[in-house]
Amino acid sequence: MNTDATKAAGPAGPAPAGRDGAPAAAPSAGVLDRVLKVRELAIAAVLVLMLLATQLDNSAFLSEQGVKDLLLNATILVLVASGQAMVVITRNVDLSVGSTLGITAFAAGEFLRSGGNPLLAVLIAVALGAGFGVVNGLLVSLGQVPALVVTLGTLYIIRGLDSIWFGSRQITAADLPSGFVGFGHNGLGAVPYLALLTAAVLVVAAYYLRSYRSGRDLYALGSSPEAARLAGVPVRRRIMAAYVVCGALAGLAGALYLARFGNVDSGTGNGYELTVVSAVVVGGVAFTGGSGSLYGAALGALLLTSINSVLPSIGVSSVWVQAIDGVLLLLAIAVDRLVALRVAAMLRKRAALTRSAHHG
Repeated sequence: MNTDATKAAGPAGPAPAGRDGAPAAAPSAGVLDRVLKVRELAIAAVLVLMLLATQLDNSAFLSEQGVKDLLLNATILVLVASGQAMVVITRNVDLSVGSTLGITAFAAGEFLRSGGNPLLAVLIAVALGAGFGVVNGLLVSLGQVPALVVTLGTLYIIRGLDSIWFGSRQITAADLPSGFVGFGHNGLGAVPYLALLTAAVLVVAAYYLRSYRSGRDLYALGSSPEAARLAGVPVRRRIMAAYVVCGALAGLAGALYLARFGNVDSGTGNGYELTVVSAVVVGGVAFTGGSGSLYGAALGALLLTSINSVLPSIGVSSVWVQAIDGVLLLLAIAVDRLVALRVAAMLRKRAALTRSAHHG
């Protein structure tokens, strides 16, 4: 469904500009926003009920260490899903995030193994991820190549570079500074430092999307690229920015993955892009662009990682995890389609009533 579509255009063309020059929201935007909020609340409710039910079955599940493990398991996916959500909102996708996570984790590990500063290692990972984002953004925005084709290609290119660079080597916790590894495990009570850092990044990114014109432009772009262009949105620049942020967050996630697990090999991040896309779509970000929020994507990520923890704790084989993730993805797509049809019907009815009132 295309929430915020009317921020870019109405039925017959670009919407009038708002006070800051951005496309103004039409009345339907408020209705669609409410639908999205209800969906995010539903995801949160399902998550809470699932955790409470598991706690009733296993009293140690939500212990301090249990909560800490749940948050640690979610942090990496939440970070990458936040960046992916920004790209998907523009009606594009980045399938190279798993490969980017893997190669940036190795780059940070190699730097630390040679005696480098941990903060600088994180910055190197972020910069490397942003660099891959620039490549993806240039090919999609300037080259006009479909995002699916571009990022599928860069997925394999980055994975190949990773394998050539890695060879048969492996980085372990013994190769890393103890303070860096400790940061990946310690925290304030049940809340790990990684979760606090991820929450800070999430809040800043979500605030940017909601409060700045350039952030709102991403929604307009995803709703109707042509209408957004007519309304003065710098389409290529916005697509480039979304890919750079997505790459940078995947790079940051790579560094945090290294701190969290202390172990990186040539298979790190393999297939991760599919989990990320599932989290984003399950969290209510429409794959057709123009709708959703980073908080929804974060909830989707938390739901998927919690399922991974819940199943073993209640004695269900972990082989069911991927099947359940697939079912959730199909359900999310079906809900998007049903809501889109209902909203479209509602808007047509409202338009007909408006025309009748004018003619009367």
